[in-house]
Amino acid sequence: QVQLVESGGGLVQAGGSLRLSCAASGSIISINTMGWYRQAPGKQRELVAGITRGGSTNYADSVKGRFTISRDMAKRTAYLQMNSLKPEDTAVYYCNAETLRVNKGLATSDDSWGQGTQVTVSS
Repeated sequence: QVQLVESGGGLVQAGGSLRLSCAASGSIISINTMGWYRQAPGKQRELVAGITRGGSTNYADSVKGRFTISRDMAKRTAYLQMNSLKPEDTAVYYCNAETLRVNKGLATSDDSWGQGTQVTVSS
């Protein structure tokens, strides 16, 4: 199995910054796309940012210019640098990874989620 562990969430004032980390572990052969999603109370989970194995990135319009996604392939870790935070960024942030892993001796595609980390931005 693949485990994703997020860290770095917390409480910050509007205009502040936070950096989220997502570390992947387990019987991983390779990691393809990694992404950050968020879910605010009463709303659907939405994509915040994604990064491919080749380093291509995409962002939700609401975070462009403020958030930056990156990854360290050797550490199997993805990061989300969040600057100029706004109260509307308040949500639980989830890490996602598309992996190729070993399952009973065979290579298997997998889509894994972390447990989520709370980000709260006060006005």
